[in-house]
Amino acid sequence: MSTIQEVQDEIISEFEILGDDKESTIYYIMELGDGLPEFPEAERVDENIIKGCQSKVWLTAHEVDGRVIFEADSNTDITKGLISLLVRVLSGRKPMEISNADLYFIDKIGMGNIIGSQRSNGLASMIKQMKFYALAFQAKQNA
Repeated sequence: MSTIQEVQDEIISEFEILGDDKESTIYYIMELGDGLPEFPEAERVDENIIKGCQSKVWLTAHEVDGRVIFEADSNTDITKGLISLLVRVLSGRKPMEISNADLYFIDKIGMGNIIGSQRSNGLASMIKQMKFYALAFQAKQNA
């Protein structure tokens, strides 16, 4: 399995190909969301909605063999693409790896310029929730 850094570097390379074409970049982000596995209908409940997002974003986490597996979905294509990037980088990692992850790819691909301040706040909320889940699993492992 690639490291968090390696996956981030892959993402940066993919976005570099698009250059400064904002329209292509947004389309690519939306396309990435299509790659998320089907989100279980039973998990589309208020408890799984990430607070602080303009769109609805559902996120669940469970632990398998000491690693955190994230599942996510959104009701908008761009936001679904954004959460798919985070799932790609963080899912399948040990809780401590997630907690300590420096998600530098977001700045490197110029995400702030692409999505605007409202979605940037939502993206921060997604990251915060994923790290919160990781901390909870880490505490459980250390108990």
